[in-house]
Amino acid sequence: MFHSAFQTKLPEVIRLLKKHRVKRAYVFGSVARENFHDRSDVDLLISFDENMDALEYGDHYFALYESLQKLLNRNVDLVTESSLKNPYLIESIKETRIPLYE
Repeated sequence: MFHSAFQTKLPEVIRLLKKHRVKRAYVFGSVARENFHDRSDVDLLISFDENMDALEYGDHYFALYESLQKLLNRNVDLVTESSLKNPYLIESIKETRIPLYE
């Protein structure tokens, strides 16, 4: 399903996502395909709890981003569903994403 470098960290990734009030999370990009390698980043699509105000949202987003990069020891692209506007990117992500939890 996922590359082994990501799979071994998956329980801790999910714990961090839940800690930071993420209600849905998916991986996409190379971590969801066979071409993931040592220099690949990890692409995550997330959706936060709707009951957060802007300050909470920012705090959770940046704390999660930093925690994931430290845990995974690689760059992380943390994309929120609400920020997606490009229909081609949306379609590409929908076709390749793998749920972490929903």
